[in-house]
Order: sequence, then C-alpha cells, then structure tokens
Amino acid sequence: MGSRSGIIEVLTADHRRIQRLVDRIRCSPPGGSRRKTLVEELCTRLVRHFAVEREYLGPALRRYLPDGGTHAEGRLAEYREIEELLTLLEAREPDDERFGELLVSVVARVTEHVVVQEQLLFPRLQGVCPADVLQELESKACGAEPSAPARPGAGAPGPAPTGRSAAPVRGPWDHLRDAVSRRGRH
Repeated sequence: MGSRSGIIEVLTADHRRIQRLVDRIRCSPPGGSRRKTLVEELCTRLVRHFAVEREYLGPALRRYLPDGGTHAEGRLAEYREIEELLTLLEAREPDDERFGELLVSVVARVTEHVVVQEQLLFPRLQGVCPADVLQELESKACGAEPSAPARPGAGAPGPAPTGRSAAPVRGPWDHLRDAVSRRGRH
C-alpha cells in the first residue's frame, strides 16, 4: 500500500491472482470436483473484484479521463455479461459439456478485461489522476473486500448507486451462505 500507483497496483495484483486461479483451473482434471471448487473460487474472486472496480475505478475513470464515462459504462456492461456467464457456469456440473464451453467463455472475457484495463485504461488514468487520489482509492478498495458481494446476482453489478447500497447487505450474507454451504472449499 501507499505506492504512487495506488488502486491501479491493487487491481493489477488482483488480476494476477485471478490469472493464477484460471491457470489452476486449466490444470485441474476436466469433470472433477476440484475444478468445480476452483470455479466457485473464481466466481467469488471476480464478483468481489468487479464490485471494487465498480465502486472506485468507475468514478475515477469518469472524473479524470475525457472519455471516461464511455469506458465506465463499458465496464459495467462487461461486468454484467461476465456475471451472467458465471451464474450459468455455477449452475452446471463439471462433467457437463456446457460447463467447459461456459468456462472457455468466462476465461476469454476475463482475459480481455485484464488486457483492456492494463494496456489502455490504467496507464491513461495513472497519467492524469493525482497520486494522492490513487492512494486514497487504494485504501478504500482494500477496506471494501469484507462487505463486497461474493456471488453473481440479480442487479449486480448494476449501476453504481444500486450496487453500492446493496453491497453492505449482500456481501456479509454471501459470506455466511458460503461458509454454511462450504462453497469454494476443498
């Protein structure tokens, strides 16, 4: 924490964790329970990641980039699309043929998400956004994880105001449901 890159560094590190998780899924045997567990973990990580981006990155894009509103809206549409795929993926068993197809679609969309942000948006934002703002957003983003939703759901990630008001309620409830159901556990 406290670097000049602020929130950009936090989100980039989260991208790396997500990519490592995707690599673990690729290495797991198709059709096995291990793959299903890893996919549940990926779903949780992505939903939380998108919640943080929607809450903190989107407003910064809108404020500091001339075309930031367009990019922020594009990110919201992207989050909804990926979350819809995640919902469909979680509903399938790992030995289902459709599970593999959905997993490929999720991985492709997530890879595109990472590339667009890290190659296009992050460098531009870092060039115009004051370092103290990036650092403040980093602090806020790091503190948001406990209350962030953990499951894809109706309306999330929707427009920022709806998502912000629902996150403090949905996040802890998702965590409790996951603990009881052992979702994402080995």
